[in-house]
Amino acid sequence: MANAPLTSDTPVVVVANRLPVDQVSQPDGTAQWRTSPGGLVAALEPVVQATKGTWVGWPGVPDTPLEPFDVDGMRIVPLDLSAEDVADYYEGFSNGTLWPLYHDVTGEPVFERRWWESYCDVNARFARAVDLEASEGAIVWVQDYQLQLVPALLRERRPDLRIGFFDHIPFPGYEIYARLPWRRQVVEGLLGADLVGFQRGGDAANFLRAARGTCGAATRGSVIECGGRQLRAAAFPISVDAAALDELARRPETIQRARTLRHEFGDPETLILGVDRLDYTKGILHRLRAYGELLDDGDLHPPETVLVQVASPSRERVEEYQRLRNEVEVIVGRINGDHSDLGHPAVHYLHQTFPKEEMAALYLAADVLLVTPLRDGMNLVAKEYVACRHDEHGALVLSEFAGAADELRQALLVNPWDIDGTKEAIRRAVAITPQEAARRMRSLRRRVAEFDVHRWANAFLGALAMVAESREG
Repeated sequence: MANAPLTSDTPVVVVANRLPVDQVSQPDGTAQWRTSPGGLVAALEPVVQATKGTWVGWPGVPDTPLEPFDVDGMRIVPLDLSAEDVADYYEGFSNGTLWPLYHDVTGEPVFERRWWESYCDVNARFARAVDLEASEGAIVWVQDYQLQLVPALLRERRPDLRIGFFDHIPFPGYEIYARLPWRRQVVEGLLGADLVGFQRGGDAANFLRAARGTCGAATRGSVIECGGRQLRAAAFPISVDAAALDELARRPETIQRARTLRHEFGDPETLILGVDRLDYTKGILHRLRAYGELLDDGDLHPPETVLVQVASPSRERVEEYQRLRNEVEVIVGRINGDHSDLGHPAVHYLHQTFPKEEMAALYLAADVLLVTPLRDGMNLVAKEYVACRHDEHGALVLSEFAGAADELRQALLVNPWDIDGTKEAIRRAVAITPQEAARRMRSLRRRVAEFDVHRWANAFLGALAMVAESREG
């Protein structure tokens, strides 16, 4: 990892919807805090630790008031949310309004005034918590779409702070964004930052247009002038800890587990893998339809070829997600009913979450990975797969609507809405020669290793420091 552009003299306060730790019950009845899985924590935890910084977030369980505490070199500041807050701010406005809108309306957004009022209230509480914790001149890095009002709220309270915001999901074109009744207030919230980061250049361009259209801001390249101050909006594509994943995948126990998994899935000639959160933006139904048609057409033949679909549980109390789960299970049942042999299903459907060690083994076991979201900010699964393939085997089928497609150009790129095109890409991936697979994978691995999660964090924080210095100068 390159040296961070900050030192312990410049503390970083990370503000995110969730804390980087989960509370785990021990056999003796006591509770212990454990680092949460996921790319965001892997990216930001070293930054907070290196600067002796602070992380402000919700512990993940409603109505759980906790005092600040220290763990793993970080100061943790829990923000208590009620069950009503979770229903209205998080499940409601964040995931019922913003999530489908920002993903190009792959689901229908709901514009509920009560949800918006809760979103404003919770964002204000996050801003107050940061105000109390941040030292003079601290760097505050606000994360993601749940907290878009925090930068301006903090700017009003604490003009001394250097404020960055990173949007982990897409930012939509203005024609879509303009549907949001509170479009001006959200943009004004983001304009409180010194630097607003996005996954793709197109997302940054969409935000620049929204700033012009809603607030009358002037833009010049990536620079925005509004309200007598300047800020910048630009792309900083996030990545994974490539070295750590490579090391994990090289462990003898991981390699042996990959062999065991192939055996458990029937020792197929070709094992195809999908790994997604169970969300309508991930294109799982489209992918299953394409795979089912390949079986119907006789292009693929179980048990020589099997599909393993991991679908991690997501927002299970939300009706739309419950409906998606039912639809996925119905199509999996149809495919297996039509094409499975006794004891050898054509699709292994796993509705559960696995630890990183098991995921590394799955990546090593898979001959083909299907990453075919309808719209995605980045999709780190694609990069995780590449980082784990030290054997230079495997083929990646990747949606052109995932941010990862901008970087992983040696993947087999597809339009997931095009079922015939997706079928053709799967056929190519299954039939790929070892020589072509190795050539493509070497290129993909070079990209992921060079532009890893540490480079992402350093690039953003370095750019934030430069923007803030120019403002102060």
